[in-house]
Amino acid sequence: MPNIQSAKKRLRQSLVRRGRNRAAKSSIKTAIKRLQASVQAKEFDAARTQLTSIYKLLDQSASKGVIHVNKASRTKSRLSQFVKKASVA
Repeated sequence: MPNIQSAKKRLRQSLVRRGRNRAAKSSIKTAIKRLQASVQAKEFDAARTQLTSIYKLLDQSASKGVIHVNKASRTKSRLSQFVKKASVA
C-alpha cells in the first residue's frame, strides 16, 4: 500500500478507471455476443441494427482510450464481414 498522499490518490484514481474500463469492455463483449446470437438465429435485420450500436460503442471506447483505435477498426471490419457472409449464405 502507498504511504505518500499523492500515491494514495493515484491508487484511488486507477481503481476507478479500472472499473470504468472493465465495464466498457464488458458491454462491448456482451453486444458482440448478442450480435452473434442474432446471426445464428438468422435475424439479419436485428443484426444490422445491433451492428450500428456496436460501432458506436467501439468508437466511443476507442476515443476514450479504453481500447486502441486500430482494435476498434479491426473489430468493426470483422463483425461487418461476419454479418455480410452470414446474410449471403
